[in-house]
Amino acid sequence: MTFGCRIPNRGPLATPENLRTVATRAEELGFDHAWVSDHIIIPTEVSSSYPYSATGASPFDADLPYCEPLAAIGYLAGCTQRIKLGTHVLVVPYREPILTAKIVSTLDYMSEGRVILGVGVGWMEEEFKTLGLNTFAERGRVTDEYLRIFKELWTKDDPEYQGSYGRFSGIKFSPKPAQSPHPPIWIGGHTPAALRRAAQLGDGWMPIGLRPPAELEPEEMADLIDRLRDLTEKAGRPREAVDVIFSTDLHFDSPADGPRRTMAGTTEEIGADIVLYQQVGVEHFTFEFGGNSVEQLLENMERFAKDVRPQVE
Repeated sequence: MTFGCRIPNRGPLATPENLRTVATRAEELGFDHAWVSDHIIIPTEVSSSYPYSATGASPFDADLPYCEPLAAIGYLAGCTQRIKLGTHVLVVPYREPILTAKIVSTLDYMSEGRVILGVGVGWMEEEFKTLGLNTFAERGRVTDEYLRIFKELWTKDDPEYQGSYGRFSGIKFSPKPAQSPHPPIWIGGHTPAALRRAAQLGDGWMPIGLRPPAELEPEEMADLIDRLRDLTEKAGRPREAVDVIFSTDLHFDSPADGPRRTMAGTTEEIGADIVLYQQVGVEHFTFEFGGNSVEQLLENMERFAKDVRPQVE
């Protein structure tokens, strides 16, 4: 079982010093992986429905920094030695696939095998349009094909590909990633399409949960994991080929009245919640610890590392 944390590459805490401080402290505390998220631009008006909000409202402030994730990973790789660094998640259709494969391969090569590529299809149609992309309606198909292009470039001495969204032959591609056969690809999302994508193309499945309408309580996760295993077998792969990752917010508090939210409460309650997810098949966790200051964020990370993690290992 491994544990990761989110690095604040967006919002009021997204400064070079804070990114460096949080990543190096995460490594010191024994976190296994650290994550940065992805948007290239934030429109001032968004009508697209955000999938992790009960109202569908976008939570992003267009006036605050949002650091590009692959550039941020390059920066963080130079600040750290051991911790894995991942995208949570890279919106695959936003970037030309050959260049993206090159950047990810170079990052893995230069970091000596520390990249995890978390990927998603995107949800904000306005962002697609601003980037000059007319592929929002077919973003799932684009993502599938781009992932196949990545793998072809990363693993073949003489890569070639003929598809709807990319075509090449007679080329060389180097450096290859340090990891063999390539950096792990963890598929974001909890929809049937995301499960199918993880089963066919992923090394891991990494949904976000406990954010209505994406609840994903342990019982629901158990059902989805069973579905993932069936789809993986149907795709001709070993049933357990795809790792399961659970991503959510973690809060060291509990409401004064009303039911306790899963992954919120005392260190003992949170430890018990983690065990429930572990029992249904979750192998890795990544948490957003939150905090209005970098000091509060670090305090929450330290509390988890010292008071929660020892309970479950």
